[in-house]
Amino acid sequence: MPRPVPTTAADARDEVQRLLGDWFRRARQGVADEVVLADALLVTTELVTNAIRHGGGLSAFQADLTERGLRVTVGDRSEVPPTVITPTNAEGTVRVGGYGWPLIRRLARDIAVIPRSGGKIISVLVPLPQTPGA
Repeated sequence: MPRPVPTTAADARDEVQRLLGDWFRRARQGVADEVVLADALLVTTELVTNAIRHGGGLSAFQADLTERGLRVTVGDRSEVPPTVITPTNAEGTVRVGGYGWPLIRRLARDIAVIPRSGGKIISVLVPLPQTPGA
């Protein structure tokens, strides 16, 4: 049975935190890398928040562990792809917001924006450290 789509970024973060907590317990003898965990939670938060704020709502969410890392996939209801905006406007004043997509691009790999009827899917890979002895 498929899991329900989270309704908030906090719900999505909780799911990723549980998934990575299990991974760290198995693969890293229970020692969590706080930076890796923080990066994964930040990417998840930004993707889900952007879908809710700018994408007409969250329509899909999936988090899976692969051989290369954590794959996070988010769907929304907007066909408009994410863009990078300049941090200042024409008057030279600093804009609020606009930092999420550049942050995602910095922390994640294998980023794909896949158009679909009535929206889009964004899929990213957050690299995880290799397990000891791997």
